[in-house]
Amino acid sequence: MDTSWMAEGKCRTLAPSMFFPSDGVGVDVARRICADCPVKGPCLEYALYNRIEHGVWGGASERERRRIARQRRLAARRRVGPETVAQPVETA
Repeated sequence: MDTSWMAEGKCRTLAPSMFFPSDGVGVDVARRICADCPVKGPCLEYALYNRIEHGVWGGASERERRRIARQRRLAARRRVGPETVAQPVETA
C-alpha cells in the first residue's frame, strides 16, 4: 500500500501522542486536527486496510473504524447475496 500521502498529513509536525489519546477529549482534539487534513481519506483507508486498532486515523477513533469496517463487511455480504451460494449438483 502506498504511504507517500503521509508526508502531506497535518499530523506530520505534531507529537504522535496527540493521535493516541487516553480520553474522549483527546479524541476530539485529534479529530479537529484531522477535519481539514488533505489526506484524511487515504489515512482512514490505511488504518482500515491495516486493521490498526489504536489511535485516531483519518479523523476516526478506534470505535468509529470498527463500525466502518463492520458496515463494509455487511454491505459486501449483501452484494454477494444468496444467488451466488453454490447449489448442490444432482447426480443421476
